[in-house]
Parts: sequence; structure tokens; C-alpha cells
Amino acid sequence: MNSIEESRTPAWFNLVALLVSLLAGAAAFLPLAVNTSPWDAVILRVPGDQGNWWHLLVGAPFFLAFPLIWLRLRSLGSKHLSTSVGRRLIWGAVALSICGTILVEVPFLFRLGNLSHMRTGRWLSVICPAFGVMIVCAALLILRGSQIFPTRACVVGLNAAYLANAAICLFIYAPMRNSGWFVIMAIAAFMTLELVWIFIDSLRFRPRYDQG
Repeated sequence: MNSIEESRTPAWFNLVALLVSLLAGAAAFLPLAVNTSPWDAVILRVPGDQGNWWHLLVGAPFFLAFPLIWLRLRSLGSKHLSTSVGRRLIWGAVALSICGTILVEVPFLFRLGNLSHMRTGRWLSVICPAFGVMIVCAALLILRGSQIFPTRACVVGLNAAYLANAAICLFIYAPMRNSGWFVIMAIAAFMTLELVWIFIDSLRFRPRYDQG
């Protein structure tokens, strides 16, 4: 059966989305702050040999760009936008990323260590965006899940997990930002607009179709 989902997404949008995803993949290797990229954080190559599990969890979600690239490529050249196995792997990666982001947020949430005297405005600027993205997207997927096609639901999950982590980094590292910070800001803006579009589109009722 032809993919009804693909026919409803303009080709130009799929192309733009692919270019943004490729940019997101490149951003994983660009210096985000203090000449340190997400890749550097993952391999614990942090200035002053301060790399630890926290940096690993912060850097890893930026590599969700690569499952997104896979989905974007299929949207341009494949009859089926995704496979059931691929979707399961994506949701596994999303779940791990969200758990990692929650662990990253714990010190901020409870103001542990040198965060105990953080001003309330600064504290909220770190806590609210990350948890807000996760909570809103989870709620909308639950409420509107039957009106969102499986592949688009994967895009929502990937975007939400990426944005939740990016929100933390964009706020924390703003004072010491490098080139990667600006690239990730642009990517985050596109992902936010895409999420809004997907949920607005889901308001037009139609049954969900299974994809092979």
C-alpha cells in the first residue's frame, strides 16, 4: 500500500528537513562551548580532564540526528517511510536519551553542590524548557497518538529528546558559546516549528495506518 503519510508531506519540506538533519549530524562534532563538541563530551575529552558521566549524558542525545537523517532519506526515496524494527530501535534510543536528560537535570532540580545558590530565574531557565518539552510532547502523543502516523510519531520523539537536551546546553553554555551553539540554536528552532506543524496537522482526524 502506498504511504498516505508521505503523500501529505511536501517534497520541499522533506528536503529542507533532510538538510537540517544533516546539519544536526555535523553539529555533533562542532564546538558547542569551551572548544568542546558533543563528540568530545561523549568520549570524555573535556578541558581540564573533567569529563565524567554527566558530560557523556549531555553529549549523547545530539547523535539522535543520525536516526533523523535515516528517516529523512527514506521520506525522499522509499515507498515506506520507516520499518517496524527501525521504529522500535528509534523509540529505544529516545527512551534512553530522555532518561539520560532527566539524570542530567537532577543536580539542577535539587540544586545540588554549587547549584544550591543558583538564582531562581536561572534555575527555572534550565529546568522548565527541558521538562516542558518532554511533558508537552508526551501528553500530546498520548492525547493525539491515534491521529499521528507511526513515522511522524518517531520524528516527534526524536525531536523532543533532542530539544530537551539542547535546551539545557543552550542555556548553560550561552556565556561561553562557540560556533556549534549557534548551529544548534537554529536546529532547535526548526524542530520546534516541525513539532507545532505535526500536532496541528493531527487535529484533522484520520485513522492511523500501519507501515511495513
